[in-house]
Amino acid sequence: MTQGLAERVLAGVRVLPPGYFALVMATGILSVGLHAEGFLVASEALLVIAAIAYLLLVVLNVWRIVAYPREVVHDFRSPQVAFFFYTFVAGTNVLGTRLAVDGDTLPAAVLLGLSCLVWLVLGYAVPWAVILDRRGKETLSGMNGAWFVWAVACQSVAVLSATLEPELPPLRAFLSIIAFASWSVGIILYAIIGITVVVRLLVYGITPEGMGPPYWVAMGAASITVLAGSHVVEMKATAMTAVTTSLAAGGSVVFWSFATWLIPVLVAVGWWRHVTHKVPLRYEPALWSIVFPLGMYAVCGINLGEADALPVVAWTGRIFLWLALAAWLVVFIATCVHLVRSMRRTHVDDISRAPVDGA
Repeated sequence: MTQGLAERVLAGVRVLPPGYFALVMATGILSVGLHAEGFLVASEALLVIAAIAYLLLVVLNVWRIVAYPREVVHDFRSPQVAFFFYTFVAGTNVLGTRLAVDGDTLPAAVLLGLSCLVWLVLGYAVPWAVILDRRGKETLSGMNGAWFVWAVACQSVAVLSATLEPELPPLRAFLSIIAFASWSVGIILYAIIGITVVVRLLVYGITPEGMGPPYWVAMGAASITVLAGSHVVEMKATAMTAVTTSLAAGGSVVFWSFATWLIPVLVAVGWWRHVTHKVPLRYEPALWSIVFPLGMYAVCGINLGEADALPVVAWTGRIFLWLALAAWLVVFIATCVHLVRSMRRTHVDDISRAPVDGA
């Protein structure tokens, strides 16, 4: 039976993937990169898009929580989807970081406070719901690259805290502790998740269908660890920075090297998936999980190269900035086309049957 626009919107809200905040993450970090390179008009345009997308997604997700709590709980307990809820934390902090670049300290600080609160709640609630409330084999078989978003969220807190630290002298000591603590937790989580994902692939095998875009988050998590470490090094002197600067500087170089090593691996996996095994390359929200890592790798390279006087690293970052921008444009157009087509579908069931993937 033909349905009206209102019914189609409701059906879309019901199956809204929690990981759509990756759109904000990707758009925001590219805005940061373009600002750093002096492309201010393009940077401001992306900032506006990121802010609009953030507000719209907040409204839609609150609407979904109120109207469809069973679907939200189902996603929250799913090993394949639950960790995409952390994209809200990362998206909030990326947007806050971009605002801080423009000197909008107060809204950036408000976003940091909001993200820290949600980060603390999700940091215990998501693992509890996914890991402790089900059998180990079921959880292990359901793991994917989305789990790395947990580490990304931690590092996003570190980036924004370290960015605001010089601008808020009364909170300088507190922000330096938050920055280094979240950076450290993110590194430990990255190692734990990385080892567990490898075990999952060894135990359950690698299939073309299973090696989707979320595995790019592994590279994005390594890259944002570099950016967070660079910002920690650049913080004003406090008791915490006095004993952590060298560790953060060395760790940033190590993680940049690993992120660089991962790129050919991920490209080869994509070729093996889509060319060798002919898995169709079609639009899915998870494509933003590729754009964000590309943008984050670009920005972390530019930042690290300039901070540590490594021109090759900065040059590599600038090349990837344009690659990431091209990828953003393609995926953004695909997203708009997908949304228009979804709203024009004749039957609500066409939307309701859409897979609820994470990002």
